[in-house]
Amino acid sequence: MSLPTYAWDPTTDFLADKYALPRERIVRFDVNTSPVPPELADVLAGPFFPSLSEYPPSDYASLVDAAATEYGVAKDEILPTAGADEALDLTARAFLAEGSTAVVAAPTYAMYRIVSEQRGARVVAIPRYGPERSFGLDVRAIAAAVEAEGASLVWLCEPNNPTGSFEPPEVVAELLGALEAGAYRRCTQPPAVAVDEAYAEFVGRTVLGMRFDYPRLVVVRTLSKAHALAGARVGFAIARPETLAPILSFRAPASVGTVSAALAEASLRRPQLAAANVAGIGAERDRLDRELKELGWRPYPSTTNFVLVRFSSPAGAARAAETLLRAGLIPRTFGEGHPFADCLRLTVRSAAENARLLEAARGIPA
Repeated sequence: MSLPTYAWDPTTDFLADKYALPRERIVRFDVNTSPVPPELADVLAGPFFPSLSEYPPSDYASLVDAAATEYGVAKDEILPTAGADEALDLTARAFLAEGSTAVVAAPTYAMYRIVSEQRGARVVAIPRYGPERSFGLDVRAIAAAVEAEGASLVWLCEPNNPTGSFEPPEVVAELLGALEAGAYRRCTQPPAVAVDEAYAEFVGRTVLGMRFDYPRLVVVRTLSKAHALAGARVGFAIARPETLAPILSFRAPASVGTVSAALAEASLRRPQLAAANVAGIGAERDRLDRELKELGWRPYPSTTNFVLVRFSSPAGAARAAETLLRAGLIPRTFGEGHPFADCLRLTVRSAAENARLLEAARGIPA
């Protein structure tokens, strides 16, 4: 039996060859990364402790200290991982056995389903509300599914990818309360709840404080977005020590490299870098939203570093994507049958790169 795998985006070199364009003309509007890296050249210059000929320290003590300070948690509540995706995989390993059930609020990031099914778990997808309710969580439906299925794990993404919408923490708190009440009725422990906060810095709010009232809460953070360190691949699983313990038991030794750990620590200790990046991207996002609307396009409100744009039909979205691709501008598309097959997701890039997108959009009907 083949396991589900993540479909990686085509490389920039592949796309440059396919569309006969210089590599430097390709702009990735599809991967939700920041347009420029942070100013950490001094860190890359070294020296590194321990040296690159040695393995990184098993406890990542300096990195953990920096992360604990930035996120306002205890050091024994932090687990560094090779990007947020490793944190998701380890969480699935810790809480999903073969034949168990995971519940996910959909549409959302594809990795939740993939890591769950790789564990032999069944995934029950609960549709989010539509755009008229800001793609919000259907708390009652999620809680009912968890109770009916005896689910072991619930996946949430807040703010959500690909909608760009943000669920107020009080709604997440309502869901956690409903899950706890359902577990009480069944005389079982409540499910683990993993909240992926990859874009949390863009809204300035977090559910981390809820781990005291709901001890089986796992919050996943990353330095790929606001901190602009996607290439370093550093993330964190954050939870109460007793909840973090089973996740830690599955981590491979030294999964975060020495250079990545050094870059991550420096960025966390210089929060002004991420803050400036978030502010700049937010201003460009608002500009992109406004000018796309002036062209007749229909972007949904976004609280993240990307916008989701709806077209008149899946065919219209496909034609728009092909036109952008031929100009070297790579949008995120959605497959046939996906709820957003008639949409494109566009990462907010630099002012100049966004200007190229807007110019190309002028000739594309919405």
